[in-house]
Amino acid sequence: MVWRLDRLGRSLRHLVETVNALAGRGVAFASLHEGIDTSTSTGRLVFHIFAALAALAEFERELIAERAAVGRAAARARGRVGGRPAKLSPEQVSMARARYEAQDVTVAEIAKALGVGRGTIYRALQQVP
Repeated sequence: MVWRLDRLGRSLRHLVETVNALAGRGVAFASLHEGIDTSTSTGRLVFHIFAALAALAEFERELIAERAAVGRAAARARGRVGGRPAKLSPEQVSMARARYEAQDVTVAEIAKALGVGRGTIYRALQQVP
């Protein structure tokens, strides 16, 4: 007996394998939240319907992921990089690096001069020149 179906298995496949292994040993399965009890024929039917619906949802998620990957690859082929545009140009990064290495101003002052936050400066300084 479990509280919810997702408490028993990591994935749909694992859940079905676990319930089938239990059934093979003569152990009935019950889920309190979904109201499934595999000791009855109706409970077994409901479990299999839930499993089929979950399989369809998993299939749909995989299709969406595949379509998104194809779309990203097509965009890269057209020269689009994706993501948020950089706050600092390469010239601004090199200027910030030079000022930081010269140690004549603080990171906060560099950030204020460029109109960005200190975190942006620190991330820019971590980039390979």
